[in-house]
Formats: sequence, C-alpha cells, structure tokens
Amino acid sequence: MGQIFGTDGVRGIANQELTPELSLKLGKAGGVFLKNKSNKAENFFVLIGKDTRISGTMLESALVAGFNSVGVNVIKLGIVSTPAVSFLTNNTDAIGGVMISASHNPIEDNGIKFFNKDGFKLKDEEELTIEEYILNNKEISKPIGTDVGDIIKREKLLKQYEDYLLDIIDVTFEDYKIVLDCANGAAYEIAPRIFNKLNAEIVAVNDKANGHEINLECGSTKPSTIVEEVKKHKADLGIAYDGDADRLIMVDELGNIIDGDQIMALLALNMKKENKLNNNTLVTTRYTNLGLDELLNDNDIKVKKSKNGDRYVLQKLLENGYNLGGEKSGHIIMLDYNKTGDGILTSLKVVEYLKKNNLKLSYINDLFKPWPQKLINIKVKDKSSLGENKRIDSIIKEIEDDYSDQGRVFVRASGTEPVVRVMLEAKNEDMIKKWEGRVKKVIKEELN
Repeated sequence: MGQIFGTDGVRGIANQELTPELSLKLGKAGGVFLKNKSNKAENFFVLIGKDTRISGTMLESALVAGFNSVGVNVIKLGIVSTPAVSFLTNNTDAIGGVMISASHNPIEDNGIKFFNKDGFKLKDEEELTIEEYILNNKEISKPIGTDVGDIIKREKLLKQYEDYLLDIIDVTFEDYKIVLDCANGAAYEIAPRIFNKLNAEIVAVNDKANGHEINLECGSTKPSTIVEEVKKHKADLGIAYDGDADRLIMVDELGNIIDGDQIMALLALNMKKENKLNNNTLVTTRYTNLGLDELLNDNDIKVKKSKNGDRYVLQKLLENGYNLGGEKSGHIIMLDYNKTGDGILTSLKVVEYLKKNNLKLSYINDLFKPWPQKLINIKVKDKSSLGENKRIDSIIKEIEDDYSDQGRVFVRASGTEPVVRVMLEAKNEDMIKKWEGRVKKVIKEELN
C-alpha cells in the first residue's frame, strides 16, 4: 500500500481527497504504465466504467483527459459493474481498464481501480510504479497531432458481458421469486434484466441510477432492507449487491441473512462433489468464520488464508492454481469465470445450484453453525498510530489470553476509510459481550 493507492485502488472523498487534478495525473501515469506493459505498437485504448455516484462523471472526464494526453484512446462504458470492466478488458484488445467506484462506501467517497490487459487488478508493486510518476513528477512525453488519444465508440460491448453470464447458466429460474436489491448502483439495470431473461419472477428494489442514494440504507451493507422485502413479497430468496456489484449478501425464504462464508461453503462443497474445486482448496481471509473451517476440514477440503482484501485472495489463487476464494463480506472470486469478485455471477451460480438440486436457500443454514462473531467499525482521527499504541496492544493481549483456543480478536485500520475495524469471535456470545464495549472504548479514547 502506497501514499496514493490503498488496499483497493485509490479512495477518498471526491473533490476533496480524490480530486480531478489527481485523476488527471492518474490517467497520465496509468496510461504510460499500461502502454509500457503492452505488447501493442499502436492503437492503444483502455476501458473506463463507473458506478452511479454523482462524482463519477467529474473524475471520468479528468481520467479521459489524462489518458488522451499520453496517446491512449478511451472507450467509455458508462454505468457498469467492476466485474464487467474486468471481463471486457480481458476479452478485448484493451491495454487496461479502469473502474471509478468506491464500492460499498457512502456517496461522498469515490475511487479509481486499475486493471491490466488480462482483467486483473494491478499488483501492489505495479500501483507503486504509477505512484512514482506522480510523486516524483517524472517527465511524461506529450504526443501531438494524430498521436493524441481520443474517445472511441464500441457498440454492443456491454452485451458481450451480459451474454456471457447467460451462457454459463445451464437452467432457467421460472420456479423462483427473487428480490434483487441493486443498491441504486451499478447492478441497477443489468441484474434484473439477466434474472428476467432466465425466467425468474423478479422484484427489484433500489434499482435506480440514483447517484445521490447509492448504498444509502440499502444493498449488501444494509441487508435488513432486503430481509423485509423478502418477507413482504413472500419470495424464495433475496440478493443484495453493493454499489459496484462485485459482492453480494443473500437472504433465504425465512428471512435469514446468508453471508459470504455460507455462500462459499455451498460453492466449495458442490465444486468438490463435481471435481471442479482445484486442489480441493478454498482461499479465505482470517476473518472467515471458524465454523466454516470446521465444516471444510470435515469434508476434506483444505482452507488457505490470505491477507484481508480481495486482491490478496486473488494473489493466493493465482500463485497456487486454486479457483475459488473470497471474503465473509460476500466478495467471492470464481476464477474459472472472471478475474475478480462478481456479485451477479455468484448469485446466478448459487440459484443454478439450488434449481438443479431442488433446494431452498435455507439449505445453506444447515451446512454449518457459525461461531458468534462481532464486527465493530470505530471512526477515529488517527488510524496511523494504531500499531504503536501500548494501551490498545494491552487490551488485545487481555482478550487473547481470555479466549485462548475458544476465540480470537483482530484489530486493523481500514485501508479505505478513517476507521479501525475490530472482529471478535468466540464459541459463545457471552465471551463477545464481555469485551466489545471495553475494546471499543479504549480505541476511541486513544485514537481520537
């Protein structure tokens, strides 16, 4: 993680931290980097997509100007999901792709994520190379005349991604009534359209291209919204995406929330049964519930841990030839189908499995009993001093000694927000209640 790039691209409050000026520089430096990595001699172009938030157009304009100024053409995809940008970058002659989105973050935030020509997010060291151009004011050549980049059109490009999703599903969903919460984000149009084409009965909510209300009391970070909709419409299941549709949370027909750990359990067991789970291994982060680890161990499926963040899950997948991994948050990578987490793809595969096996989504709840877990987000003024605070270190040690092998605690600074994240997990709820108030109080007092 550098000075400009965080754990998931560049993030910040739009027009304050993530400014048009910075976006222009990122377009220039990113354009030079992607050109240097390309094996093309001419006709350089990148794809740019964005979610619905209002600041996207401002940042897009600056990025386009930056790319064009270094001789890179741009295809503007408009409002699309992050996984659509990844897929289309990999399936065109683009030298790279960019997604403008702050994912599940609130409206005032935005972000810029770069993809290489194969549709993978850039590695840490590649992002640092782009940073060096900006921080060190490296000289960048400026083409003139016909060598300057332009905005080019490519008709029906988005349909290529939609058709692909439809092609990889073997059944239709006519027996299912499904509520889709599109978070007023990138999935607002494509998700309902795909499920409708598969003959599901769809109730779409928060399905407007409303950049003023993206992720606002809706989507995967507010699953209680779709719980109520599933109950209200007596639906078979509900699916909630986040702002850029790279993650999902589901709700079963009884109104129970199904998180990423539970979805991965279903996918891993099924893929192993069909001999499609590479090396019989699932990649997760350390935030994955220990109940999932127990289930997979009982079924001879190995669990490998990566650092927190989908980019590190992907890195472990690629390094070891695995093909399934993800996070409790619902960011799940099915590497046989796409190069990044894809909420729509994952939801289609789960419903396909249910249909083929004549199951209700509540079946997932019978797979394993999660250990009680509490995630606490604490807003702070100075997250940078977290690792040097002796009082915080002391209470973490107290919790670890108290829990022993019956639980665990993780404390980390968010890579994208002024927040410290605490996870408490234990064999019983009382062990969590004992410590959650105390650790929250100490962190608030020390870092504010």
